[in-house]
Amino acid sequence: MGPLIVNEIISENANMLMAFIIGIGFGFVLESNGFSSSRRLAGMFYGYDGTVLKVFFTAAIVGALGLLFLSLFGQIDLNFIYINPTYLYSALGGGVIMGVGFILGGYCPGTSFCAAAIGKLDAMVFIGGIFIGIFVFTEGFPLWEEFFYAKNLGAPLMSDVLGTSRGVFTLLLILVALGMFWVSEWAEKRFARADYKLNQKEIKF
Repeated sequence: MGPLIVNEIISENANMLMAFIIGIGFGFVLESNGFSSSRRLAGMFYGYDGTVLKVFFTAAIVGALGLLFLSLFGQIDLNFIYINPTYLYSALGGGVIMGVGFILGGYCPGTSFCAAAIGKLDAMVFIGGIFIGIFVFTEGFPLWEEFFYAKNLGAPLMSDVLGTSRGVFTLLLILVALGMFWVSEWAEKRFARADYKLNQKEIKF
């Protein structure tokens, strides 16, 4: 749990226990927000339900502000946070493939397991597709290895790309999120469906 281990506030075993508890809490939050429903998830792309956008933008803001304040109080060094390298072409290609799969199947990898945990058959089929995709990608990797590693940009931060501080970028992110919240509210009214009730507890197929 970040600075808690570095400062020897908790042990490695306590860290694993906390990770387990947080994981359960994350799954509970997903289910509570209806993320086990493929209709709710797909609704982001069709405009009639912006819950996914709202929840993940909120999570990004909370995470960014949390890291900034931990850094401000000397509890974490942001320079030591590992950032995955950016391979531009494979990132774009993978984004397209996942986006198409998201629209067609109604799930992303994480939400499919959330839905499968409560017995959704379509999510279980989706998970089967994930494992098939992993197998095909792994076994056929030599065929697209060059494409996968093409256009290596290192590990750039958006704040560096924009030439701003992390604090200013976080402020911009909050403003963008507020704008997107407004857009999603407008879209939910503009593309509302008679067979879909927004924010109801149980969304039927």
